[in-house]
Amino acid sequence: MDSPFAAYLVSVPLLALAGVLVLIAVRQVGNVRLQIWQIMTGAALVVLVTGSLSLDVALQSVNLDVLLFLFGTFIIGQGLEESGYLGHVSYKYFKRATSLDQLFLIVMLGAGVASAVLMNDTVAIIGTPVVLLLARRHAISAKPLLLALAFSITISSVMSPIGNPQNLLIALHGNVPDPFITFLHYLLVPTVLNLFAAFLLLRHYHRSEWHDAELRHSQEPIRDHALALLSKISLQTMILLVIAKTLLSLVGAGEQFRLTHIALASCLPVLVGSSRRWGLLRRIDWHTLIFFAAMFILMEGVWRTGFFQGVLAEWDPDIRSPEIILAWSVIGSQFISNVPLVALSLPLLDTVGAGTGALMALAAGSTVAGNMFILGAASNVIIIQRAEGKAGETLGFWEFARVGVPLTIINGAIYWLFL
Repeated sequence: MDSPFAAYLVSVPLLALAGVLVLIAVRQVGNVRLQIWQIMTGAALVVLVTGSLSLDVALQSVNLDVLLFLFGTFIIGQGLEESGYLGHVSYKYFKRATSLDQLFLIVMLGAGVASAVLMNDTVAIIGTPVVLLLARRHAISAKPLLLALAFSITISSVMSPIGNPQNLLIALHGNVPDPFITFLHYLLVPTVLNLFAAFLLLRHYHRSEWHDAELRHSQEPIRDHALALLSKISLQTMILLVIAKTLLSLVGAGEQFRLTHIALASCLPVLVGSSRRWGLLRRIDWHTLIFFAAMFILMEGVWRTGFFQGVLAEWDPDIRSPEIILAWSVIGSQFISNVPLVALSLPLLDTVGAGTGALMALAAGSTVAGNMFILGAASNVIIIQRAEGKAGETLGFWEFARVGVPLTIINGAIYWLFL
């Protein structure tokens, strides 16, 4: 492509990506408030309309495994929330907390374990109403609880191949042997340490909002017993299938048991058994699914420009080094977000024959990068938007960053020590 028009086409995906970064930062054009999925979809359409990417190539670039996995987990999460089962069962979990210290630790550990199984965006959806309920019930500020939820699901999702979309990309397309075992082997211990670091930082920065009064709990009723039962079955099915895949991986027989199959099989009790299936389908987070489909298209266009490959060639780092990958993924995620960064990085790591340690560094760095600023992770945005919609609560940029920036530095240092 030697013509001026051809050169223009090459630059269109980069201009579209730059536009995404600017619009996501400001989120406002005149009197129009833009949503993140709308911005990303607009950029993908620009790439297609200008001919920078053919429709066939664009469709092939969309990762259906990721979209189907998200779809299945969103169905389960929607059923848990709408049935009232989530609020009902949370009483049994949180009633043991008699102080704020215990409450925050239980919230963070519970959200952390859940995000390692259900994917962090799903936990953000179902966890936000739970922490808002806790804040209201115990007359405490919702802000530190929302931050605890955001940080804990981001950090804990590092140690699971299904904890977040970027880890799922790495597990599915990074040739990671026995994903569940490999992620736990490399990342379990530093992740636990980072969770406690997040708790200590939150307690320090929000010490004026801590009180010593004893907490008293009450139980919420189940609103739809039939849907609650089906949602519970779906959740238990997912957990059992994850355990089964892990055990099969130990004997080298889990490769054909795909992560996508786990999510789709697990959501079947709700989809097939519930009379409210169409309402649940209408209300799942379709915008997030559209966001990811558009993101894959845009990043395919950006990849084909060769721009980032050229930047790395000019810089000439040892991109097989876990230290370099940690730094690149934490810093780079602030500019192009963590999922697009992983989508761009995987082909680069493949070309140089990077090992499993490098892939684990990419997973760790690209994930904890989401703790630095609100826009660093989709789960942060989900939590804040749902808090605003349900209770008028919000987190400002600096409220998030004053804890998130030092936390991300600590997180990166701990993973560097272990990788």
